[in-house]
Amino acid sequence: MAAVCWKKSRQATSVDIHLFLSLKMTKEAISLCALNKTLNRVESKLQTIEARFIVLDSSIQKLSEKFGLWSTDLEHQIDQDEMWTSLLEDRFTSVEVNLFYSYICETIHCLHSHVVKRLPDLARGLPTLSSILRRKAKNPRIRLALETALEKLGLHEGEVNALCVFFITHSRDACYYPARQREGYTKDICSMINSVVKNQLLQRSLLCAVQVVENSKV
Repeated sequence: MAAVCWKKSRQATSVDIHLFLSLKMTKEAISLCALNKTLNRVESKLQTIEARFIVLDSSIQKLSEKFGLWSTDLEHQIDQDEMWTSLLEDRFTSVEVNLFYSYICETIHCLHSHVVKRLPDLARGLPTLSSILRRKAKNPRIRLALETALEKLGLHEGEVNALCVFFITHSRDACYYPARQREGYTKDICSMINSVVKNQLLQRSLLCAVQVVENSKV
């Protein structure tokens, strides 16, 4: 009787052990499944966040580029405004105006000639430098020819704009002095420019104009 009871007790214990192990394995499987789901959700959220960061980074880059362009345009506008103010406030003598005007005329002519030589088929439609400046935005060939000519002459577009502003301001009353007449008024035009022209952009532009004229003689 005791043996039978022991045997039944042993069988019951074995069943309990199997049941315990089975429950433990089931719980572990459930925990592992839940962990996998959690990890998948986390990974999905990370991918979403990463995608949003990529979009945000791209937007920031585009915004930075726009701000850079705006900043450049603003600086250019400030330079132009300061130059206009300088031309209105500075009091140049008639000789100084005529000397500067003469160098500007020759520089404008030189630049115009360089551009039309590169565009012989468009020369009739580009009679002046202003026509080149107006059409460069819509015609890549004109734009390239202008950029090439500027580089060859050692000029920048901002300097050309400054020279044009001076030309427009004084063209009504200024007189053109040929080279020999200019030499009779001053032997050192660069020193005169540095002395009487206060606006830095205009000063630099006039010095470049003198350099262009001197190089064209060579």
